[in-house]
Amino acid sequence: MQSHVWHPYTQMKEWRDFEVIIKGKGMWLYNSKGDRFLDGVASMWCNVWGHSKNEIVRTMTMQAKKLQHSSLFNLTNDRAEELASSLVKLAPNMHKVFYSDDGSTAMEVSAKMALQYWYNKGEKKKTKFVTLENGYHGDTIGTMSLGYVPAFFSRYKPVLFSVTRIPSPNKYRVPIGFTFDEFQQHCLDKIEKVFSQNDNVAAFVMESGAQIAGGVTIYPDGFQRKISKICKRHGVLFILDEIATGFGRLGSMIEYQNQKSIPDIVSFGKMLTAGYLPLAATLASKKVYDAFLGQNQEMKHFFHGHTFTGNPMACATAITNLSLYKKYNIISKIKKSAAYLQRRIDEILELDLVGDVRHKGMLMGIEIVSDKDKKSPITPEKRMQQRIFNEAKKHKIYLRTLGNIVMLVPPLAISQKELEFLTDGTIDIIKKVTKKLK
Repeated sequence: MQSHVWHPYTQMKEWRDFEVIIKGKGMWLYNSKGDRFLDGVASMWCNVWGHSKNEIVRTMTMQAKKLQHSSLFNLTNDRAEELASSLVKLAPNMHKVFYSDDGSTAMEVSAKMALQYWYNKGEKKKTKFVTLENGYHGDTIGTMSLGYVPAFFSRYKPVLFSVTRIPSPNKYRVPIGFTFDEFQQHCLDKIEKVFSQNDNVAAFVMESGAQIAGGVTIYPDGFQRKISKICKRHGVLFILDEIATGFGRLGSMIEYQNQKSIPDIVSFGKMLTAGYLPLAATLASKKVYDAFLGQNQEMKHFFHGHTFTGNPMACATAITNLSLYKKYNIISKIKKSAAYLQRRIDEILELDLVGDVRHKGMLMGIEIVSDKDKKSPITPEKRMQQRIFNEAKKHKIYLRTLGNIVMLVPPLAISQKELEFLTDGTIDIIKKVTKKLK
């Protein structure tokens, strides 16, 4: 059968044979031939409990029988209301919840909200954004502008809006002439300088806790908190992206709380529904929300919306998902699993061509290089992604790389035995692939 599916971030000329997944059970994906693969990337970083979790499937089924979708345009629904109340209770300093469909749209909401906040306040010149280099916030025009990863988005640069980018402190690639501590301070000083010299900055935008798609950079302790203080000092809105880093991925339920950095606007997604349905949420502080209140003729209301905003099936799924976090004490389990991954780092670092391992919580990035001393990247001609993927299939594991970085991002509730299978398998996969590259 000829496939008419065009796959994301995939060179279709080279990838002609795709595994047809027809079932998911627990941490495993099953193809049409009956083979199974451990889901080592949590189906793009969003799966919490594994596949076909009974409590979540039951909720989805019951909600589908009751109300599948109802618009939030001049109406509301009980599930959207209940979930919003839960999110505001979870997220310190947040007051209102604006729903969208995925991470990209949630971050578009964040940016538009910040721009209109200043417009409504009469500060119409505040239209510029400042972000970190190698940040990633999605694939729409606005989010590509905010999170510009050159390898991904250089083709679209002519239509992207201008953003000031600040270096991000990657300990493995500190510029010559700096210690890591000095480089962190250099990054912070540049933010302070930009804010001091420009009175048109609307907001500073960053991923919370770590950059993932831009290279798996774990922020040093205190870095994010210091940025939040600089924003507050200069009256700049502080926007956080917790689409991929919130709800336990880095070991804490609300990562910005762990970072001691309260935002004005924050977005959640991916694990919000445990990876079962598309849903994202942008939360705003009372200060931000109040700027949108007024008489209808003042036109201060937020000009944004989606067809499936606050979809009751997705919201019901998220409500059940969040209740299971407490029921199964998942954050405690994550800490134990994270400690196991931490213990394996030295072993991984000893592998040929492994330059660096970056890890926090249930996120691990293993950077493969062509020369460990020179830290030389693997070139695209080496087809690293295909090599890792194909070798992983032989080990009954689904892995996907980010360029030359092998990602371990398993479902949060993965068992100890399955985590060992994933880690042991990944080590063997890297050994076999890098042996062919030398």
